[in-house]
Amino acid sequence: MENLTYNSPVLQLESLIVSEQSLYPTFLFFLIVYELIMLSNIGIMLLITMERSLHEPMYLLFCNLPFNDVFGNSVVVPRLMIDMIRPASEHYISYIECITQSFCYHIYTCASHTILMVMAFDRYVAICNPLHYTTIMTNRMVAKLTASAWGVALLLVVILLGLIIRLNRCGILIANLFCDNASLYKLSCEIAYINNVYGLVYTGAITGSSLGTIEFTYSTIAAVCVTNKSKTLNSKALKTCSTHLTVYVFMWLSGFFLTIFHQFTGVADYRKGAALLLHIGPGILNPLIYALQCTEIRHGILKILHSKKVMP
Repeated sequence: MENLTYNSPVLQLESLIVSEQSLYPTFLFFLIVYELIMLSNIGIMLLITMERSLHEPMYLLFCNLPFNDVFGNSVVVPRLMIDMIRPASEHYISYIECITQSFCYHIYTCASHTILMVMAFDRYVAICNPLHYTTIMTNRMVAKLTASAWGVALLLVVILLGLIIRLNRCGILIANLFCDNASLYKLSCEIAYINNVYGLVYTGAITGSSLGTIEFTYSTIAAVCVTNKSKTLNSKALKTCSTHLTVYVFMWLSGFFLTIFHQFTGVADYRKGAALLLHIGPGILNPLIYALQCTEIRHGILKILHSKKVMP
């Protein structure tokens, strides 16, 4: 019994508990949602790649967002669906696989913030310094911003999980839909001060820096719009920034509630709901919001649909 309760190489994943009556409808729901996420986000990436008019910094930076949604949902949703059709007693996951899933999950959530931060910088330059936009936002700058968004996320997550790997484990039950740092820490036999401190620093750095960046860039953009009183500038700012802000607010609130629910016992269902919302929500909303609000993306989609319609 000791091998199963102390640094066990195999963990048990609670996953999503579904009654036998609602199993197939729930499975079908997640299958449809996952297919929609894949088709819409991969479609947006292909559209930006193939359509020359979309080869601009704004859309090239945005391309990171659907890629991240495809990556993040592919890590969690298929495994969730597989566990759904298995008996609860067979929801086992190896410790290595759990660490890998946790790593990918935190890359996804962290990159969601850093990508939106570099997108906010792009909008700041475009609206507040339009005359120098082309000289600032070069292909090289876009590459640097993209590398920074992913590089910062990678560095922060490697440290986060490096600290959790060194701890001994006394439990095997991951009381969550998937593996993450908070769930793994709850298995620890120790109260690790450095893990608690870095966990707070990690959360504060990501949410604080993204919130600060969004607040600074958009307050500056708002001030410029009010000062210039240009209808064209205000319309441009409203179209490009409202989409960005909507996506950010939804993602921030979902992550906030998930973090809060991890601090309390007896709220497992709420925590799972917040986790699902954080994962599935942006993957569906991002392409929908940008397709509806961004004229160029909408025109690109209509152009492709029209070309298919007139084909013999």
